[in-house]
Amino acid sequence: MKTGGPACQVCGSPTVPVGDRRCNFSGRTYHLRQCQSCWFSFVANPWTDYARIYSAEYYAGRGADPHVDYTFEFEHPEATVRQYEWRGILQAVRSLVPVTPATRWLDFGCGHGGLVRALRASGCAAAVGYDTGAMAETARNAGLPILTDEALTEGEGTFEIVTLIEVIEHVPEPVDLLRRVRRLLLPRGLLFLTTGNAAPYRGRLLDWSYVLPDVHVSFFEPDTMARALDRAGFRPEYRRYLPGYADIIRFKLLKAVRARRLRAWQRLLPWNAIARVVDARLAISAHPVGWAR
Repeated sequence: MKTGGPACQVCGSPTVPVGDRRCNFSGRTYHLRQCQSCWFSFVANPWTDYARIYSAEYYAGRGADPHVDYTFEFEHPEATVRQYEWRGILQAVRSLVPVTPATRWLDFGCGHGGLVRALRASGCAAAVGYDTGAMAETARNAGLPILTDEALTEGEGTFEIVTLIEVIEHVPEPVDLLRRVRRLLLPRGLLFLTTGNAAPYRGRLLDWSYVLPDVHVSFFEPDTMARALDRAGFRPEYRRYLPGYADIIRFKLLKAVRARRLRAWQRLLPWNAIARVVDARLAISAHPVGWAR
């Protein structure tokens, strides 16, 4: 296969084309490439008009990703199925490190601050968020502790936990992002992240519904993520199916069928068994966590 073009952002090796995808929302055609050394896949010509991409329409589910509805989640946190994800993340992190009211926890790329609000309601009184754009400003105006760029810089080296929840796939230079996160953490601090796992789709990347190139531009297998974490100053550790993943996967499945409200029927399904089966097939929990060196 023909090589050339941009080098791999993770390991610097040559990359090869894997195909093109046209997105109806933007009307753009994107060229996807892959490193056959570390298996990092990426959009070679990402759309970078972020103000247009992450507009109010995007956050309301009328943009590049129709499966999201952050506006509903912000306005009705008590009714959204995102509650499952928030609960699962807290349980997973608590299985790795102690979490007290004084724990310095930053949700990086927090959007409307839903996880921050859920954490603080669960007793994590020092939890804060960081994001840019109109949705973050709306959350800040509503009283949520969403850091500005200046406050984030001032907080470097002070956080015990950073979460990156479905963030890294939006970033064209993911190692740079991880290095920025590393600067925010104390030594031996924890990075817990979620993103899609490209490994089950090796050789057929364009069949993966997660490939939405208007917004998702970086795709990782678990070993790819471990290499990126190592380059950024983390010690990667594979922990797989941590407590809380049943709820994290429950949310992902409900989101995939566009269920946004909590309903009684959702409590009737055997979610622990369902989540185990889904994880065995798609390895959602396989990405490593990172410990700041």
